[in-house]
Amino acid sequence: MQYVSTRGGMTPASFSDVLIEGLAPDGGLVVPERMPHLDFDEIENLRKLTYPQLAAQILRLFATDIPRETLSELCERAYSSANFPTEGVVPLKPIGDDLTLLGLSEGPTLAFKDMAMQFLGQAIEHVLEQRGEHLNIVGATSGDTGSAAEYAFRDKPNVAVFMLSPQGRMSPFQRAQMYSLTEPTIHNIAMEGVFDDAQAHLKALATDLAFKKHHSIGAVNSINLGRVTAQSVYYFWAYLRLTDALSDDQRESFEFSVTVPSGNFGNILAGHFAQQMGVPIRRLVLAANENNVLDEFFRTGMYRPRASAETHATSSPSMDISRASNIERFIFELLGRDPEKLSAAWKQLDDTGELDLSEHLDALHNKYGFASGTSRHDDRIATIGDVYRSTGVLIDPHTADGVKVAREHVEAGVPMLVLETAKPAKFAEIVREAAGVDPEVPAELAKLLDAPQHVVKMANDEEALRAYIAENALS
Repeated sequence: MQYVSTRGGMTPASFSDVLIEGLAPDGGLVVPERMPHLDFDEIENLRKLTYPQLAAQILRLFATDIPRETLSELCERAYSSANFPTEGVVPLKPIGDDLTLLGLSEGPTLAFKDMAMQFLGQAIEHVLEQRGEHLNIVGATSGDTGSAAEYAFRDKPNVAVFMLSPQGRMSPFQRAQMYSLTEPTIHNIAMEGVFDDAQAHLKALATDLAFKKHHSIGAVNSINLGRVTAQSVYYFWAYLRLTDALSDDQRESFEFSVTVPSGNFGNILAGHFAQQMGVPIRRLVLAANENNVLDEFFRTGMYRPRASAETHATSSPSMDISRASNIERFIFELLGRDPEKLSAAWKQLDDTGELDLSEHLDALHNKYGFASGTSRHDDRIATIGDVYRSTGVLIDPHTADGVKVAREHVEAGVPMLVLETAKPAKFAEIVREAAGVDPEVPAELAKLLDAPQHVVKMANDEEALRAYIAENALS
């Protein structure tokens, strides 16, 4: 399997190459030259596998340059009981109203980002060891990517992490998880502005090829395709567990829908990948918060990213994003995988601030199965409280956005899965307000709230960021 850029300016590269590079050198995003596909029988053959074994089988379709035995070892280490102590790694939990939660927050930082990041931690370190190289990861986080990346790489001797986060826009728990780390290779940088500003700096550094090469810069945001491929695994797992009790005939006609709380479009893009690979997903429902640029896009075909000043600070802060990087990968698909059309579309977006793709609405809804909706503060308060009172299950505000929107898209006879985003302990204040109870915090993590914090505050200044990285990068 080889990989190319959405904008056409990249020589086809291997999976290991794109793991290390992150963003394509022409400023585009890396995509597979073709999407692998499994037929019904091939997916059935995966049914009895453990989660690490399933991950190895799916990821081998992408990571064709990594020996199968090695890939299996990487997945076993990534999804070990030490990292994911819950039986099965990813539990399914019915919550009424024909909805089921897919439990993605059983990892070390209590958020779904661990599911892909633990694999990246193993895979990137393996590639670096094979090549005798080191890597300085520069990332941007709206809340959960930062801690997931830092916990995945904190013990990797060939990797340093520089994580940008927006000042004052994460929950106290999220800040404590990141800023309490003391490893000298972990650098937390709280920047003025919003997540989109931090992500813009990240992309600027990644496309400055001289700076990137000199300082061995890589990325683990969902602009790194390795993240998306690893996330596609749990869509396969969900299908297999939903259909374990069905007969073969029932399985052959089975469909389910998925609602995904979405900020940077990586998690739901992984669902799109799984759908293309053969998982029978009927609807991919995107749940947005008040920063509902993507909801508008999937309803109208108009893509209008907002400026930083127009990006709302909300009670589901990990979704406070108005320019979702991964939408480029999907629009590339929508435009027939034509890099010239994609580049022209992005020039139009840069020149006018909007992109009119309304002529593709039928494909958005019927070919690709997308739907969407918006949830606001009052909605998530009501949803957290309602789910707790009716089921005894506490959910975090982002998952609540998903549940609220999922309820609007349930179809008779079609199971609806909601992808859990994080443990409610990461957002205790809003959960307490909504449900009247304090979410349980694991003792070892509760200590982090009182631990000293190590963070560099920085202006929204690319030159200051470059200088800091140059001074502190592994060399």
